[in-house]
Amino acid sequence: MGKVRCAVVGVGYLGRFHAQKYKMIESAELVGVADAQAERVHEVAGELGVKAFTDYRQLVGQVDAVTVAASTKAHFELAKFFLSNGIHVNVEKPMTSTVLEAEELVRIAKEKDLRLQVGHVERFNPALQAARSKLEMPLFIECHRLAPFKPRGVDVDVVLDLMIHDLDVILSLVKSPVKSVSAVGAPVLTQLVDIANARIEFESGTVANITSSRVSQNATRKFRVFQKSQYLSIDFGTGEVNLTTKTGEWEGESLPLEFESWSLEKGDALLAETQAFVDAIRDQKPCVVSGQDGLVAMALAERVREDIYQRLKSFR
Repeated sequence: MGKVRCAVVGVGYLGRFHAQKYKMIESAELVGVADAQAERVHEVAGELGVKAFTDYRQLVGQVDAVTVAASTKAHFELAKFFLSNGIHVNVEKPMTSTVLEAEELVRIAKEKDLRLQVGHVERFNPALQAARSKLEMPLFIECHRLAPFKPRGVDVDVVLDLMIHDLDVILSLVKSPVKSVSAVGAPVLTQLVDIANARIEFESGTVANITSSRVSQNATRKFRVFQKSQYLSIDFGTGEVNLTTKTGEWEGESLPLEFESWSLEKGDALLAETQAFVDAIRDQKPCVVSGQDGLVAMALAERVREDIYQRLKSFR
């Protein structure tokens, strides 16, 4: 096939970046951008030299695929519209507001044999991709994802805003059903939960401890994995990976350890994500982060949120 005709729906902070990535991909043609805010959509369209649409429905018949980067509450309506009209969809995370909505999107995409990709961009992080081959049997995983407060993300709580990134990565590494979830959290600057901690146990025995906050003074994106005879740490922000491996048994006062460290170019994970979506359409292959992956991450996020909000009731 020729170039995949694409558009971005919702060109706020993130949507603008998505549109820029399509312009960089040789196998894609950015037809236009859509947003109900006329001034904003014309500004972005002018920057990129493409058409501006204030009514997303006008894209039908003009594009093969869209990226939905609107507010979370609008994801379901928009993604459902495009899938129902035979258009492939890449939807920003979280894919929907509820698990039921996510299930319906997955069902429509399957029925129509369309690509539905979810924007869990951390999966395309070079540091994770480089470390993945080392992660054979995680026993314990610890994650810290902390960020300064940004008003643009407050339509959802911190679990759907930030923690879901790590939930998705963990689910991609631990191929085992979730056994139990215990979580706590608190609203700080908004009416929703702004800081949260979750302990997730898998039937395989793996335990994950995840902390997410959007009320931190500094940004931190660290992921640590402990497995038999090895400890691996990934800094998603800097691209630095450290691996410590036990190479023998205790000898007197010393334990033989081997240390490896490598720092990767941060790369462009969003460009890699967008390229993967276009490739999945052109090559008729599964998406790297499928709608089903997004659904499973949503379902786990819902269990975390339910436990948090149930506990918060006791404080009121």
